[in-house]
Amino acid sequence: MAQQSADDAAGEAGPENAESAPASGPLDRLRENLRELYYGNTPRARRVRMALLVLDVVLIIYFLATATFELSPVWHAVDYVIGAALVLDYLARMLIANRPWRFMLSFTAIMDLIVIVSLFASAFIDNLGFLRVVRMLRLLRSYHVVNDMRRYSKWFIRNEEVIQSALNLTVFVFLVTAVVFVLEDGRNPQINNYFDALYFTVATLTTTGFGDITLTDTAGRVLAVLIMVFGVGLFLRLVQTIFRPAKVSYPCPECGLSRHDPDAVHCKHCGETLNIPTEGDW
Repeated sequence: MAQQSADDAAGEAGPENAESAPASGPLDRLRENLRELYYGNTPRARRVRMALLVLDVVLIIYFLATATFELSPVWHAVDYVIGAALVLDYLARMLIANRPWRFMLSFTAIMDLIVIVSLFASAFIDNLGFLRVVRMLRLLRSYHVVNDMRRYSKWFIRNEEVIQSALNLTVFVFLVTAVVFVLEDGRNPQINNYFDALYFTVATLTTTGFGDITLTDTAGRVLAVLIMVFGVGLFLRLVQTIFRPAKVSYPCPECGLSRHDPDAVHCKHCGETLNIPTEGDW
């Protein structure tokens, strides 16, 4: 799965666009202040961005946790508070965008809007299981979190490939689970909640196939075939990239081999001497 594309971010203001004409009214001053908070380099701006980063992580964990059990009215109130916070963030990002309409049509903004609607829809729709699955789209926001983490952590930069693979694996598993749950909930007596769908998905992707949960209807069997044909290969590929030995990206000047052991002195393919930049850890 790819990270957020450049087109998605093209409608937003960036650090290079933070400079703007002098504020001439309340709205312009608000936009200027928001741009400083979202893209500035002041201590206050860094604290705000870190708080938004923590909020994204907490919300992803919250949506994953609440997808597996029935929610009481208290949790609905929590959803409304979260929805209000996300609305404010959405409006702020739209306000500071260079092209607000282009921002609203970006993939990330559309996914955020769907999640916001799902948080408030519980007041009008009874199918809360489906709504909780829709919130899994917030997982796509985790790619934005990954981009932000590059600013704050050298450890993250050193382990970015493994973290990215783990993120891809998590998003893939939970989105496939969401599809299974949406199609089979209420139709398959063996799948009564999101956790049942997760159990079936993991058992299928790992080729374990216990057989205690099966998809018996036509749509379910088609979905199972797609998971086995396409999902298993992708799942194994993602797991391999997580657990294989760490490599560094450094093109060999002689043969072009781009991945080497961190402490490599010679290219394993052609024997060329390598000068891989390190921080002295190896």
